[in-house]
Amino acid sequence: MNIKLFIQAIIKYVFGVLIVGGLLFIPANSFEYWNGWLFMGLLFIPMFIAGVILMIKNPELLRKRLNAKEQENEQKWVLLFSGLMFIAGFIVAGLNYKYKWIEMPNVITIISSITFIIAYILYAEVLRENTYLSRTIEVQDNQKVIDTGLYGFVRHPMYAITILLFLTMPLILGSIFSFIVFLVYPVIIAKRIKNEEEILEKNLKGYIEYRKKVKYRIVPFIW
Repeated sequence: MNIKLFIQAIIKYVFGVLIVGGLLFIPANSFEYWNGWLFMGLLFIPMFIAGVILMIKNPELLRKRLNAKEQENEQKWVLLFSGLMFIAGFIVAGLNYKYKWIEMPNVITIISSITFIIAYILYAEVLRENTYLSRTIEVQDNQKVIDTGLYGFVRHPMYAITILLFLTMPLILGSIFSFIVFLVYPVIIAKRIKNEEEILEKNLKGYIEYRKKVKYRIVPFIW
């Protein structure tokens, strides 16, 4: 086992739990915010399991997923706006619970939770299909175009799935106002995809042909 990678993963995991918990429960001014606990369980329990599996079976992919340092200046702005979106969205959800602005039916929370789990499973499938995935935009040594599985339907299945994940988050948290904040995410992703495809066309052999073969980026027959 790579001890350095293990420690890095644990630190980032604990830090993530504390940050998300703080952004939710401090504005809510209560630990009785059950939507917050539900969301954290749905997010961090599968994340822990996935991290353990990657540590054992594919530590190199785990290392790539932990690396969030972008080299592209344009993508640094994308990450900044994404971070601000998460901070604002979680704080608004906590405030919504505290002040009872709009209370959503529990059935929406349940449906959103099920959708979130399904999206998480699809996300794991994308990681299985494409071991070149990293959190930064780069072309790696010996990287090949993946055109099987979900990559046969859209060119960026991971982004499609993250849109589904992130738009269900505020609904799990029970806040329509938070959902409005998270609606900025598809716009952010569209910007990221445009820049990413320019880099892939220039540096990844076979990507232009793949783009002609698979016409849609994230939504079949739409975009």
